[in-house]
Amino acid sequence: MTLLMKARATTGALGVMLGLAAGAFVAPAQAEDLTMGVLPSPNSLYTKMMEQVPERISRATGGAVTVSLNDSLVGGTQITASVRDGRVPMSGALHTYLAGEDPRMGLFNLPGLINNMAEYAYLCEAFWCGDIEALWEERWNSVVLAEGAWCSQALFSKEPIRTLEDFKGKRLRVHNPQTAALMEAIGAKPAPLPLSEVPPALERGVIDGVFTSTCYGNGQEYWRLAPNVQNWQIGPITGWVVIMNKDTWDGLSEEHRSAIQIEMDALEKEALYDFYSSVRAAVEEMEAEGVELWTAPASEVERVTAAEFAGASYKQFYDRAAELGFDGKAYVKKAFEVLGKEPREGS
Repeated sequence: MTLLMKARATTGALGVMLGLAAGAFVAPAQAEDLTMGVLPSPNSLYTKMMEQVPERISRATGGAVTVSLNDSLVGGTQITASVRDGRVPMSGALHTYLAGEDPRMGLFNLPGLINNMAEYAYLCEAFWCGDIEALWEERWNSVVLAEGAWCSQALFSKEPIRTLEDFKGKRLRVHNPQTAALMEAIGAKPAPLPLSEVPPALERGVIDGVFTSTCYGNGQEYWRLAPNVQNWQIGPITGWVVIMNKDTWDGLSEEHRSAIQIEMDALEKEALYDFYSSVRAAVEEMEAEGVELWTAPASEVERVTAAEFAGASYKQFYDRAAELGFDGKAYVKKAFEVLGKEPREGS
C-alpha cells in the first residue's frame, strides 16, 4: 500500500484499466510536453525518484504526455510558487520550505514526534497526507501525485558536535522554522542558507555545519569540508512531493490522469521501500572514505530536545497556527495519539 492510498481518490483507475484492456486508450488531440522543476541534488534518493517521473508518465500515456526535468529554471524555494502560478507545470517540491507559511507542512520537524520513516509513513496514511493534499490544492493550486522523503537527516559539521554544550555558538544551516527555533533555544545560531551557498559558506567559515539529507550530503561530499557526520534525530525525516499545477492536471484527459496516478502510486511505493537501502548505501560510501556516521545516544538526544528547548519549536508551530485560524495544539495532539505516543513535555 502506498503512502497516500487511503488519502487519494482512485475512482478513475478501473476505467483506464478496462480501456487499456480493450485497446481503447484515447490520446488527446495535442501532445502535452511538461517541464518539471526539481532541485539540483545529484546522488540523492530525491533525484533518483524524480528521474523516473518522465519515463513513468510517458509510459502511462503512450507518449502523449512527456515531462522534461529542469534543475536550473527556478530556485528551490520558488519552485512551489512557480507551479501555483502556472509558470512551471510540475515540480518535485519540499513541504518543509513552506513550513513558515503553514506549520502543518513542517509537522514532521517537531522534536520527538517522528523518529523514523515507518512513523512518517504511518502518520501520512492516518491523516496528515490527506490534510496537506488539500492544502496543496487550496493554497498552491497544485495536485499531489506522489509523496516520498529524503534520506535521513544528518548534521555535517567542521568540529564534532557530540553534546548539548557543543551546539552552543555554532552557526548551523537549517531548512525549516521548527529546527531553527530548537537551535536558537539550545544556543546555536541557525542560518537559512540555500543549498547552493553551503559549500562556500563551509569553506569560508561562514557556517560551522549543515543539517541535510545523509545521501545528499554524501553526494555533495560535504564531509571533505565538514568531516563530522552526526545523527541527532532532529527532524530526521524530510518529505518531498511530486505536484502538478491544477489547471494543467484538469486539462489532461480522464484516461491520462488515471494512468498517470497509477504510475505515481508505484513511484511512491518504491520511494518508501528504497528508503533505508539508500541511506545505508550513503553511509557505506562515506565509510569507504574514512568518514563514520556517529549516532547520538538517547540520553544526549533527550538533553537536546528537553522541554525547555523543544518547547520553542512547538510554540512556533502553535503561534503560526493561531495566526492561520486553526488549533495547533489539537493538531499536534492528534499526531501523537495516532502514533501511540504520549505528547512530549513542552509540546
